[in-house]
Amino acid sequence: MKQRAPLTLAAAAAALGAFVGLAHLTVPAAPAAADGKAAAARMPVERSALVCPAPSSSDIAETTYTAITPGAAGGGKGSARLLGATKEAKPVLELKERGRPAGATASGAEAPGLAGIADGILAPGWTAQQTTKVSVGRARGLLGVACTAPGTDFWFPGASTAKGREDYVHLTNPDDTAAVIDIKMFGPDGTVKDETGVSENIRIDPRSTKAISLASLAPGKELADVTAHVATRAGRVGASLQAAEEGVGADWLAASADPAAAQVLPGIPADATSVKLVAFAPGEEDADLTVRLAGPNGSISPAGNEHLHVKAGMTASVDLKDVTRGEAGSLLLAPADPKKAVPVVAALRVVRGSGAKQELAFVPAAGPVGARATVADNRADENATVLSLTATGADARVKVTASPGTEAGEPAAEEVTVKAGTTQAVSLAPGGAKGAYALTVETLSGGPVHAARTLTLPHEGIVMFTVQTLSDDRGTVPVPKAVQDLTVLTR
Repeated sequence: MKQRAPLTLAAAAAALGAFVGLAHLTVPAAPAAADGKAAAARMPVERSALVCPAPSSSDIAETTYTAITPGAAGGGKGSARLLGATKEAKPVLELKERGRPAGATASGAEAPGLAGIADGILAPGWTAQQTTKVSVGRARGLLGVACTAPGTDFWFPGASTAKGREDYVHLTNPDDTAAVIDIKMFGPDGTVKDETGVSENIRIDPRSTKAISLASLAPGKELADVTAHVATRAGRVGASLQAAEEGVGADWLAASADPAAAQVLPGIPADATSVKLVAFAPGEEDADLTVRLAGPNGSISPAGNEHLHVKAGMTASVDLKDVTRGEAGSLLLAPADPKKAVPVVAALRVVRGSGAKQELAFVPAAGPVGARATVADNRADENATVLSLTATGADARVKVTASPGTEAGEPAAEEVTVKAGTTQAVSLAPGGAKGAYALTVETLSGGPVHAARTLTLPHEGIVMFTVQTLSDDRGTVPVPKAVQDLTVLTR
């Protein structure tokens, strides 16, 4: 006699929890379909985790943290807070209700990396943003980064070990056990050899953060463009890259979207004076890509830069100069031959201004916003916040919602139609807004839609800015079909 052990509801929930890693579910009985079988359903996550890097080493840095969970129907309780990465650190930011952002500030170089958990009704879509302003010095600029879910694999095309550039990978371990990571770099000629041996088996202690200089991993090798790959051997971390360029500015470079044959880099400012595309093919085949700019009226190929050849295992770059020429746009990468689709990662180095008034930001390749995505820290000052929406594949209709401000304001909403192959700029703020507010993008039909937010806070004639891409908040997850089958098979 043999028994068959079918997938029960409890087992399905356990398997799903292991799969998503950051989401915890309470799974009720699945509704019955017309044929009597259990139907699949989407359920809101009940726990979300976020990690923010230590913001700056400058004594005059001022950092703002803003967090929000988009409003939704239904009641219940929940809690969300971001804490210093060390166990002894006090809470920095707590969120107490959906639909209204909470904010906090920290000054100086002592601000730690943060890690946090949201549960209950505050978990689905929980989003946090870290924005730092450094008014003078080598690292001056507006540095923005979305706090991210901890993970195990990160790609950073657009990094550098060149003279005058200081790039640090920030690694934050939110867990109670140590994490062990490797950092590999790839330049125009392939793997950048680490003769020091310090790029492997890097230990990140429990609930701590560590910043690692890329130049220290390749002493004496000055490379304008490299791709850094962070992978864990044990545990999980949050990873972001902070770049400071002498005479130009500083900002965070967030990880690229996972390797894919087609990539979208949304939200190049209209007045960009310099745009450099950096791409890397992590597999064993070369990638031949078409390069197109999606503007408000359609897509065009940049003159002289219609194609990009990326050799396997080597970083490629191309200077697109002032490609947007007065109209905000997004870069679309696709296989030149659809029958030869080779996965790549990519990012843009973007400069606004000129001479001593330059400022630097980065735009990584980004996935679609999916059902819903949010960026938490926006300002209502004139032209401070611009949202860029790009549709690929088909025309799309999206809903953009501006939350109340952290201090005051009435929410506002607008539906926007985005034609396929175009980028539409949207400026939306809550009525009477005071303090920071959040923008939420929901896909109503069509698409997919990619989005980025540009935040501009000028300082003494310098157009200080930062760009954050939006990604699906994964506020809900599919629950696998499950049945309780107590049948005993005999043979």
